[in-house]
Amino acid sequence: MAEKGSENAEYDYDLFVIGGGSGGVRCARFSAQYGAKVGIAEERYWGGTCVNVGCVPKKLFYYASHYSEDFKEAEGFGWEKIERKFDWLTLRGNKDNEIQRLNGVYRDLLDAAGVTCFNGRARIADNHHVLVGDTKISAEKILVATGSWPDIPTFTGSEHVISSNEAFSLDKLPERALVIGGGYIGLEMGSVWSRLGAEVTVIEYLDYITPGMDREISNEFKKILSKQGIIFKMGSKVNKVKSSGSTVTINYTDLKSSKDETLEFDKVLVSVGRKPYTEGLNLTKIGVKKDEKGRIEVNAKLQTSIKNIYAIGDVIKGPMLAHKAEEEGIAVAEILAGQAGHVNYDVIPGVIYTSPEVATVGKTEEQLKEEKKSYKVGKFPFLANSRAKVNNETEGFVKILADSKTDKVLGVHIIGPHCGDMIAEMALAMEFGASAEDIARTCHAHPTHTEAIKEAALAVDKRPIHF
Repeated sequence: MAEKGSENAEYDYDLFVIGGGSGGVRCARFSAQYGAKVGIAEERYWGGTCVNVGCVPKKLFYYASHYSEDFKEAEGFGWEKIERKFDWLTLRGNKDNEIQRLNGVYRDLLDAAGVTCFNGRARIADNHHVLVGDTKISAEKILVATGSWPDIPTFTGSEHVISSNEAFSLDKLPERALVIGGGYIGLEMGSVWSRLGAEVTVIEYLDYITPGMDREISNEFKKILSKQGIIFKMGSKVNKVKSSGSTVTINYTDLKSSKDETLEFDKVLVSVGRKPYTEGLNLTKIGVKKDEKGRIEVNAKLQTSIKNIYAIGDVIKGPMLAHKAEEEGIAVAEILAGQAGHVNYDVIPGVIYTSPEVATVGKTEEQLKEEKKSYKVGKFPFLANSRAKVNNETEGFVKILADSKTDKVLGVHIIGPHCGDMIAEMALAMEFGASAEDIARTCHAHPTHTEAIKEAALAVDKRPIHF
């Protein structure tokens, strides 16, 4: 790529990025800071899924729904009972304003870095040319960062059957809502609806929720959500979805009993996964290889089968998380600048933003057993944590998995208050190869929720202080 301040006459850009989401924007900005001439195209909205219909609006709704919980608990902390009224449209308007603001922030950041922005659908013409509308652009390197899209089964079309893309733009809070799929996205939205007053049912094909999560955490999670009023129909398959007026009728089969059941709802959220968004990019025609799930195949340097074309984020293998895409975007920028860009996929944290939160990093017990890895387990309940106790946040626990011989931390799984923030400590510890003993000997402030991490680390060798 061109040195800083130089002109590369052969191409319009040193790097052209397709996709203005978390990963694409991060790569474009870093590459520009390294001196590259960068262009970027976005078809829909700057900030991608995360800012517009994913992470950001979800967290805003999640935060707002906590007020409902706080009102219920306030009397126990000395507050008199007060009348309260929730207005869904006010919350939706707040969300729309914040997204509009963030769209502008993303464009401003790109402009400030000297990145040229194109609004429009892009497709790759050949190894070194991209078409944005009718504009043909040449680039030495091309990055595909187009993200993913909800995977919608072939149900009968209806305005009452929605994906996560539409969940934050409803005209009103549904009274009776169904979530099809017990994964991260569906449970986050279902949990919000439930706290705001909706009756929520979850239908899941498997006999457990959150596939891929440590099973002990998953089971505890389902138990807590059930106690909160969410109804689970496990081991069930949806057969038919039929709309009638303002309601939707669902026919499903309980796979254990083989019995068919019918239920009626106001809204149905289909949340059975996401798929790479690569349609119309012309990848197959130019020879970019994909795997059986439609993901772009890349090597350790995030190069596709065409070496000057790179891919990151949801279009390649790995967890479909904004922060994973961002790390890959930075890695590509570093690689193109001649540095040793790298992503440690073993320490990418995942968080479910419900109440309580669920956070995880590293291996699960199931994975360690499958790998025939000898390990130790340390657990500590928030019930025995003084800060959680006085705050009435006692549900859940911290679980640390460590190598039986070396004591190196292999995985950490937490369900409980504020663990979406707490997991960062353990991701950092694992990045530097910390042992459970290292965590146990690190002084944690008192009284804090993070003391539960220290106690779980102590429990790895069966010596917790407060339990």
